Amino acid sequence: VQLQASGGGLVQTGGSLRLSCVASGSRFIFDDYAIAWFRQAPGKQRELVATVATSGSTNYADSVKGRFTISRDNAKNTVYLQMNSLKPEDTAVYYCYARHFALSIDSWGQGTLVTVSS
Repeated sequence: VQLQASGGGLVQTGGSLRLSCVASGSRFIFDDYAIAWFRQAPGKQRELVATVATSGSTNYADSVKGRFTISRDNAKNTVYLQMNSLKPEDTAVYYCYARHFALSIDSWGQGTLVTVSS
């Protein structure tokens, strides 16, 4: 499965952005993949931001709880990350990641840059 992330950009503190991650490929069933958003700030390690399971259940890093919302639209093979009340420390390249646990298949998107100005 191939992943295409988009929606990044420059926003002021307190603003909002919505990231999208569209999956494509041959003979794959999007519903069977758990999806996650990671981010990597300059000079820092990549960190997990949010996950959405095949069941639709979600989990978030403590740093984004209450501000970010992950959701999936299986009919569109797309996962979204709605980011509200953005802070300068949210500045990073955001990556989407897909995992099929039964088949041990995973894939990374190319990343989209989010810059939050103070």
